[in-house]
This record gives sequence, C-alpha cells and structure tokens, in this order.
Amino acid sequence: MSDFNAFYDAIVAVVGTRASGVKVVDDAVSLMLDVSGLNADDRVQIEADVREAAERAGAQSVRIMLTAERITPRLIAVASGKGGVGKSTLSTNLAIAMARAGRSVGLVDADIYGPSQPRLMGVEGVRPEAEGKMMIPVMGAGGVPFLSMGQLVKPGQAVAWRGPMAGNALSQLVDAKWGNVRDIVVDLPPGTGDIQLSMIQKHKPVGAVIISTPQDLALIDAMRAINFFDTAKVPIIGLVENMAGYLCPHCGEMSDPFGSGGAEAAAIELGIPFLGRIPLDIKIRMASDAGTPPALGDGAISDAYAAIAHKVAAWIDLPKDSPA
Repeated sequence: MSDFNAFYDAIVAVVGTRASGVKVVDDAVSLMLDVSGLNADDRVQIEADVREAAERAGAQSVRIMLTAERITPRLIAVASGKGGVGKSTLSTNLAIAMARAGRSVGLVDADIYGPSQPRLMGVEGVRPEAEGKMMIPVMGAGGVPFLSMGQLVKPGQAVAWRGPMAGNALSQLVDAKWGNVRDIVVDLPPGTGDIQLSMIQKHKPVGAVIISTPQDLALIDAMRAINFFDTAKVPIIGLVENMAGYLCPHCGEMSDPFGSGGAEAAAIELGIPFLGRIPLDIKIRMASDAGTPPALGDGAISDAYAAIAHKVAAWIDLPKDSPA
C-alpha cells in the first residue's frame, strides 16, 4: 500500500482514537485496537469493520492487536518565551508528522487566551461532544484528535479568566476521553505563567520542545522558557529554529531577515539537542490559513517537520536511564 494517509483516514473514520500504532509495510498493515468498554459481540464487529476499511484502502494483509488497557497519555509541551515565533504552527505540524509516522498522537491547544488550532486543523466552528463530564476530542487534519478552548467560545470572543479558571480549563482539555492516544502534543501559551504552572502541577509533561526564531531577542526569551522547565525538572527534548531563512519566490535568492543559526548555536552552548529548522515560507502561512497543514503534504517543508517529529519520537522512546 503506497498511500498511508488513505489507510489511516479510512480507519479513523471507522474507529476514531481507538486505533493506534498504525504501520504500513508494502501491502501489510498492523495496528493496535482499543476495545475498552465493548462486549464480545461489539469487539468482533469493530475488528471486522477495521479489516474491511483496511482492505478497501488496499491492504493485502491486516494484523490487529486488541487491547483493553487504559492508557495515560504522555504530554509533550511545545513552548517559547514569547509570542509570534510560530509555536502553534509547529505544534500542529509536529502532531500531524508524528501521526503520519504511525504514532497514536493527539493535540491540545492550551493557549487559553489566544487559541488558533481550530483553524489550523481545519475544523473551525466544530464543537466537541461530551460523554459524562469528559469531552470527546474532535478529529482534525490528518486524523489527529484535538481539543482547544477555541472550540468552546465564539470566534473573536475574548477570554478574560484569572489563573485558577484557566488552569481548570486546561485540565478539561487534558483529562478528556482520548481513547488509545499515547502521546499528546500540548501547545502552550507564550511565557511562563499560570497555564504552565498549572500543567506542571497537575499534568507534568515527559519533555518540552522549545521554539525560537534565530534573532538574539527571541533566543533570550527562549532561554527563560528553558530555565522554567529546568527548574520544574521537565527535560528539554530540544530546540527548533523557526523562520530560518527566506527563499524569495520571484528571484530565488535566500535571505535571513531574522539572522541565521542562532538557535542551533544556543542549543550547542546549552548542551541540548537541536531538532531542526523551518524556513520562513509563504506556503506555510497559506496552508495553515486553509486548514491543510504542510506536514500533510510532500516536499522540503513536510520533510523538515517529519525530521523534527522523528527526533522527538526517538527521544520519547529512549529509556530514560539511557544517555540521550
């Protein structure tokens, strides 16, 4: 099977977040299927539905491992010391790139005061349903389940909440019905305020990805975010340099309006991994505004996000008693 996305979308349409660990090798498909809360007949039916969906997508063989284990998702914080560095765009494309690599991943837009993920994920105006007191994530671009405060307020409405209310809102997003999602990318608001503190206290991430643009002022703020997570004993997965070089679509000349290599140099100085750089490209802005994140496509930009996702996933999977 050549089209992983076609298969993944077909499965998600049938079972949503119950499917995880999807892998496609040639025409052979394997995945894990969460059957928690289902009786024997329903388990047989849902397994049959998955096989049928896979075969329609072109699978010659389908291997399904059933599991009823309750999974507590691991949180991957994406943070910066300041706004305007492309944190939400990175979070979206990181989650999608990880999903394309076969990981069961979700996305939380924890920027309570400036949520933008509904547009980036192509489901603006779609409200999540609830089961009891737990919200059910909405399926966004690339079959990635996600939740955002932007789904619960009217477009353009200001959210004027004090710290405790914002912290409670974050808990509702994280403590949702995520099914078999194993990893959740959390897009944090800028800075090191109440939202970050609430997350550390109640939902400690396994690690943090720090994003910065190359110029010195952004790096100074990124250092503050790194120090915050160091103090909270949250490991730094690595540093991403965004808006790293602009390729003129007319003349083809490369320029560096925000400088070059600053984040990589800072990572080396701090002794933390440098995860990669994303260029300043109008295609990213256009695709994001259209709700079709560039990580869904092919080409240099998609490859850049995929490379960062690979390094993040490798870090997560590394036994923590092993050297990084």
